[in-house]
Amino acid sequence: MTPARDVDEVEARLIAARQETGGAQTLEDILRRQEGLPIDDSFRSDNIGGDAVPPPNLAPLGTSSDPDLWRAIRYDRLEDPTVSTHTEVGAVMIQSGGMRWLEFRAGPLRTWGGWLLLGTIGLLGVFFLLRGRVRIEGGRTGKTVTRFMGFERFVHWMTAASFILLAFTGIFTLFGRKFLIPIMGHEANSILLLGSKYIHNNVGWAFMLGVGLIFVLWVWHNIPDKLDIIWFKQFGGIVGNNHPPAKKFNAGQKMIFWSVVLFGGSISLSGLSLLFPMDMPLFNGTFLLLNDLGVPSLLGRDPLPVALAPQEEMQLTQLWHAIVAFVLMAIIIAHIYIGSVGMEGAFEAMGSGEVDENWAEQHHSIWYAKKKAKEAEAPGKAHPAE
Repeated sequence: MTPARDVDEVEARLIAARQETGGAQTLEDILRRQEGLPIDDSFRSDNIGGDAVPPPNLAPLGTSSDPDLWRAIRYDRLEDPTVSTHTEVGAVMIQSGGMRWLEFRAGPLRTWGGWLLLGTIGLLGVFFLLRGRVRIEGGRTGKTVTRFMGFERFVHWMTAASFILLAFTGIFTLFGRKFLIPIMGHEANSILLLGSKYIHNNVGWAFMLGVGLIFVLWVWHNIPDKLDIIWFKQFGGIVGNNHPPAKKFNAGQKMIFWSVVLFGGSISLSGLSLLFPMDMPLFNGTFLLLNDLGVPSLLGRDPLPVALAPQEEMQLTQLWHAIVAFVLMAIIIAHIYIGSVGMEGAFEAMGSGEVDENWAEQHHSIWYAKKKAKEAEAPGKAHPAE
């Protein structure tokens, strides 16, 4: 039997079943809805009394209830409803997109996001077992050179600490119902998530400030150049024994920088939209622009919706916020690995700000040469701590 014939037979069976119920919902409808399959619910959506306006004695949200009225509300066919809040949000009383958001959040987002983080940690673990730690060639000299000043290190650690807090509180919020409640119980999980909410909403300001300061401090050192191609060809010295020349930041660090700036900036923008949803809707205007540019048609898709309810704006924003956060978390996990167990001497750059001269020459030879040349031009200055 061909797939087309299968579809025709299913449709014929559904039509016959609906005729038996006089056009009302059937058992087949209920089973298909439970499986997440589409159904023909015109038996409900079209049964609103001929138009979407209730009789005069059944004003919207009055004390009386009428099946036609509530079906009109359910399918957003009630014209100009009056609500006590007098707000656009209050006028959206039933929003079907909430179920799609909930299913995506509890399904693909949680599944793929979790595996991305676990997979990143697993791959780094395997890489460490195969490669080991990148050692300082020739050992330490005992002489150091200043890599980062105090304010630079403050900005780095403020951004890093706030991001880690945001990451953990976000993970608790997303995974708490599935993994934490069975371990901690409902009450303890509730207390944890309430605290996570306050931390997430307030620490976010420090992260946004940090992303902005990182951009201002280091953008000129992170503009791509031809040295980056050499760095990638030699795998940054992490794979193999070659150590390509680099300025203050090598190509790998530039990737981290732009990831923090672009992904961190996007997370910050979507976070602001979630904090102030009525003042900063993101997707309606974005979808309108993409439609005007013809992007959906180029991809063979229908135009994107541009009449989004405020709730839909928040749902899409929350999903975007979480997806981009998962990507940045995976990148930062790799960054933490390189800056700690992956490379000898790397942590000291943001720890004390002083790095061993052999480390500097090995990983940032061009920057180190310029640094030593400047020191030689100013003999009266005190030599960095040794």
